[in-house]
Amino acid sequence: FSSNLGDLLAAANHLRQEQQAPAILIGHSLGGTAMLAVAGDIPEARAVATIGAPYEPGHVANQFRDRLAEIEARGEAEVSLGGRPLRILKQFLDDVREQCQAERVAQLRKALLVMHAPLDPVVGIDNATEIFVRAKHPKSFISLDRADHLLSQPADADYAATVIAAWASRYVEEEARAPEDLAIPDAVVVRETGQGRFQQAVAIGPHRLTADEPRSVGGDDSGPGPYDLLLAGLGACTSMTMRLYAERKGWPLGRATVVLRHRKIHAADCADCETKEGKIDEITREITLPGPLDEEQRTRLLEIADRCPVHRSLHSEIKVETREHRDGA
Repeated sequence: FSSNLGDLLAAANHLRQEQQAPAILIGHSLGGTAMLAVAGDIPEARAVATIGAPYEPGHVANQFRDRLAEIEARGEAEVSLGGRPLRILKQFLDDVREQCQAERVAQLRKALLVMHAPLDPVVGIDNATEIFVRAKHPKSFISLDRADHLLSQPADADYAATVIAAWASRYVEEEARAPEDLAIPDAVVVRETGQGRFQQAVAIGPHRLTADEPRSVGGDDSGPGPYDLLLAGLGACTSMTMRLYAERKGWPLGRATVVLRHRKIHAADCADCETKEGKIDEITREITLPGPLDEEQRTRLLEIADRCPVHRSLHSEIKVETREHRDGA
């Protein structure tokens, strides 16, 4: 079971890197239990739907209790679950017995849809009750009436899919509209998503980003924070400026790396700062310059880094004009 959770997190991370992290998590049977277990580690997920899911992973052992002694003695046995043959290892039993699902469900903090058939002979309806009672709102329960555990009848599967689609639209609608609604030519547009306390949708021409705050300050950590984005802009500008200069000079600069950090420091600790009281912002920038460069070239590239446009903007006087925009005005 733990390896299955690892696979789910790896899949979510792959989606996050290649396109976007999943917003809706759906799991059937023990897969629903697994989704409840990993939901807290996928901050972008807004809602979870379970179908015929056990409350505790260890519940699955009840389905082959007559084979438990054999599994304990031999280390494995072939059992039947929902009419399908499966090979169960002792390691699996040990793993599911150690899972603490009650705390995971109580701390879910996402919309939850529990779907279960009252007459499910594989996973009893009491499991749905336990999940529903333990979870906090917003939560919903949908009865699958006379459906079997595997939803083997097309009508039952269609019904479950239709209900999930309608329910999930509430949590993906804002994201689906973002590309069209946010885009404004020659502008960066930032809008609250309505998900979590701080999450923001950012539109920069055709590009889309998500900004957020870390969990330590009440965010969901679903995207970089404002200062992270500021550092990213400075770092990108630094690297691009050095690249242009090195190309113009014909210098053998490899792929440069810029590592930036931000913190607040006491002005009195800064010997070369004009401000002498209170706190000031300090940004440290560590630059790696690979390639067969001589010392003179390396020194010059570091000087050029300080001349990147964003760096110069941060060191010059900046005017920020704020005004209210009203529709129709």
